[in-house]
Amino acid sequence: MRRTESEAEETRNELMTVATSHFSKHGYAETSLETIVSEVSMTRGALYHHFKNKKGLFISVLEVLQAAVSDEVVAASDQWEDNWDKLYYGCRAFIETSVSDDHRQIILIDAPSVLGWNEWRRLDSEHSMKNLKYLLSLMKEKGEIKDLSPEMLTHSLSGAMNESALFIASNPEDTSVDDAMDVLKYYFEGLKK
Repeated sequence: MRRTESEAEETRNELMTVATSHFSKHGYAETSLETIVSEVSMTRGALYHHFKNKKGLFISVLEVLQAAVSDEVVAASDQWEDNWDKLYYGCRAFIETSVSDDHRQIILIDAPSVLGWNEWRRLDSEHSMKNLKYLLSLMKEKGEIKDLSPEMLTHSLSGAMNESALFIASNPEDTSVDDAMDVLKYYFEGLKK
């Protein structure tokens, strides 16, 4: 019997939900496909129908999480009229979401090693960096920031935020999102025209 498209999508979503939980809690290396398919009462064949392999499943999970981070950033930023507030609260949302329990392991720790640096950067640029570049370009156009390359600013700020998030994730008792934002505020002051 042929499955309907909606049933196939439901199966895919169920696999991804369970996989997200396992990748978040146990990491990529310690997550087994057998455990995932067992938890959803499916066979490995059902999983392979939707995902080429474990890495393919991980990439699909990562793309969903990166889109969620991007949505959080936009939602936080859109609450403000002032572009400097948009920048500050968007950056804060990025760091907060990235270091959250359900994102940290997948986005910050496993993704660069599983995908490789270039692929991880490509995915990051399609989501969070795209929003950041748009805002910085707008701010330059309005004369709110110094005459600097929005592309270079995007990469520099993104790098600072990624490193801050990694440091917070590795040292949660010694540092916080507030600490990271205190440093970023100084960066922002240096950008003002």
